[in-house]
Amino acid sequence: MTDQATAAATESPDIPGKPIAASRTTLSHIMTHNDTNLLGTVHGGVIMKLVDDAAGAVAGRHSGGPAVTASMDEMAFLEPVRVGDLVHVKAQVNWAGRTSMEVGVRVLAERWNESAPATQVGSAYLVFAAVDADGKPRRVPPVIPETEQDKRRYQEAQIRRTHRLARRRAIMELREKRAAEGFED
Repeated sequence: MTDQATAAATESPDIPGKPIAASRTTLSHIMTHNDTNLLGTVHGGVIMKLVDDAAGAVAGRHSGGPAVTASMDEMAFLEPVRVGDLVHVKAQVNWAGRTSMEVGVRVLAERWNESAPATQVGSAYLVFAAVDADGKPRRVPPVIPETEQDKRRYQEAQIRRTHRLARRRAIMELREKRAAEGFED
């Protein structure tokens, strides 16, 4: 366990940590003509919905209840997906804070009627916030990274979180400065 995971576990003594493997999931779907864009390949929005669905399932599993999408970043489309492709969306919680979680997602595609290995066609990182019945934030279990790969993903997620918070802070400071100077956006 990393030092940060140990610290998170001690911050939430009432909520036991969960290993990353406990909530990992794969969602698979065959792409049809209903999923295509004007170019005849699968619409990016269809892939993004599958990504959000798989990530939401993982966030709900890890947090033990409802979780809502707070943000999505670094959605990368690496290869086109075609009609007849069997798409596998693999998701896992990489990091958890007090009420939020980063979920990493890999999108793989293979021809439905071939035995060739699946190819990675996309990836994304999403942040989910756990909510209670009233839509208010609720605590989530700490993440327990078990493998070296889990530990690497946990550390990379912390870097992305630092960048998200710094970007948000810089934007808010700029808006406050412009408002103080009399600019209305």
